[in-house]
Amino acid sequence: MSDDLKALEQWASVLLAQLDPTQRRKVNLQVAQDLRRSQQQRIKAQMTPEGIAYTPRKPRKDLRGKKGRIKRQKTAMFTKLRTNSYLKVKADGNEIAVGFFGRVARIARVHQFGLNDRVSKNGPDVKYDQRKLLGLSTEDHELIRKSLLSQLIK
Repeated sequence: MSDDLKALEQWASVLLAQLDPTQRRKVNLQVAQDLRRSQQQRIKAQMTPEGIAYTPRKPRKDLRGKKGRIKRQKTAMFTKLRTNSYLKVKADGNEIAVGFFGRVARIARVHQFGLNDRVSKNGPDVKYDQRKLLGLSTEDHELIRKSLLSQLIK
């Protein structure tokens, strides 16, 4: 996979070197936005970059079906995390980055690598299952190629 990424980077650098810095930044920004959209759709589908489904949440004990109590509706994991306000794009003339930055990056890192974290400030330490939020699949490599070519044709 990393060899494929290096080949893509070399191929793109030759094409981008022919552009002036403002055009290069514009192209990089559009490619990064397309990549972010792809990552958001994959997170919404609850899939890793390899196409494996996320491990489901642990059931909450306080949501048992008690009589007279309205049960909470099941929500997908990471609904807020995949929004544009949290999944950021950074692009300049030389590089693009799609990821989580700031305080939300810690939460994403815990899930990405399956680390230990506290549920609340004074709560117990919990070992989270690994759920790869970000990563490049072969479809993403193809998306980058197509997006780059479509931007250069304009």
